[in-house]
Amino acid sequence: MTLHSTLNPTSTTSWRDAVLRGLAPDGGLFLPTTLPTLSEGRRAHLATLTFPELASEISALFLKDEVPVDLLKQISSAAFTFDLPMREIAPSTFILELFHGPTCAFKDFGARFMSHLFRYFLGAEGAPLTVLVATSGDTGSAVANAFLDYSPNPRIKVAILFPKGKVSVVQEKQMTTLGKNVSAFEVDGTFDDCQRLVKQALADNTLTKQTQLTSANSINIARLLPQMFYYIYAGLQLSRRHSHSVAPIFSIPSGNLGNITGGLLASIIGLPVSQLIAACNANAAFPHYLQNREQSGELSPQPSRETLSNAMDVGNPSNFSRIASLCKQQALDLPGIMSGFSISDAETLECMTRCYSESGYVLDPHTAVGLRALELYRESNKACSSVPAIVLATAHPAKFSSVVESAIGSAPQIPQQLQGALSAKGYKISLDNCYDSLRQQLLSL
Repeated sequence: MTLHSTLNPTSTTSWRDAVLRGLAPDGGLFLPTTLPTLSEGRRAHLATLTFPELASEISALFLKDEVPVDLLKQISSAAFTFDLPMREIAPSTFILELFHGPTCAFKDFGARFMSHLFRYFLGAEGAPLTVLVATSGDTGSAVANAFLDYSPNPRIKVAILFPKGKVSVVQEKQMTTLGKNVSAFEVDGTFDDCQRLVKQALADNTLTKQTQLTSANSINIARLLPQMFYYIYAGLQLSRRHSHSVAPIFSIPSGNLGNITGGLLASIIGLPVSQLIAACNANAAFPHYLQNREQSGELSPQPSRETLSNAMDVGNPSNFSRIASLCKQQALDLPGIMSGFSISDAETLECMTRCYSESGYVLDPHTAVGLRALELYRESNKACSSVPAIVLATAHPAKFSSVVESAIGSAPQIPQQLQGALSAKGYKISLDNCYDSLRQQLLSL
């Protein structure tokens, strides 16, 4: 299976090249040129599998020409060592908990799978590699944890860029306390600035001739592929265990649109889906596009705004180009499969308070955005009020203790995965919002 750039469908490459590059040479994002199809019989088989087993079979549909099937089984078993339980908090409303990995965020699924692919594709003799990460909160810690290397001369180094003062205390600690082959850069700007700097570095041919660079954001196809797995797993488990024959709704807390792109891919290859809801905070470029697409047909980036759900504070989502390319490639009517809602901080807090009062379930602010968006969708589509819906819970509430405490009156219990980071000393490098500053740091690595 080959991949192509979103900017040029005729420019194709291998999975190895796409994964190690991160960004296409023309600045576009990589997508599979053709997509497999899950038959009804194949879905019935997949529904009987554990999550790692399902992940290995789905990944083989895409990667078997370049990665041995037995190795994909090993990768899936090693990457996915944690559960993803689904809780029913109200009739036909389910929360898929994706925060039981080592950094307590859904990013662990993509980062851990990706790190194994990187090591395989890089091989024993390849040149040393620097993995660049722009993060609005959770990506940085997940990637850092997945690539952490205690050996004396690690062949893969990680450089994390995060916006100064715009991540939670727990998130910053998780990125800045690892050391070893992980460097954390605090950028005087927004997430969009961090993302822009990463893209500039990847497109800097003079720099990449001196040091091999790649990205570990969702702009890297290796991060996007495993994000399909839990959609397929949850949808099939819901149908099998709860006797639901109706295709479910998925509500996805959305920032850079990588997560919802994984859902779109899952739907295209054969997972029955009634609707994908892009649940955004005040950074609402994508919901605005969905609501006004007939007027301009273009996404209008906005300066990112700081919110309680900081991991989604993205004003110019990179993966929009993938969504647009997939819809064109598959002749899809985007409004037929996807809706978008913008949820304010006040609505977020109210949803957290009400959910806890009614069900005893504790939401983090991102998942609360997802639940509130689902409620609004059902209010505007009365026929869907009883259609089963899955809200993706993207982070553990303890990562946002102060917000949770203000909503429900008590702080959530801190899981063991986070306790070590909170007590450790962090180290970060301050970085001007300037590409030359980043370039110098990367050369020094």
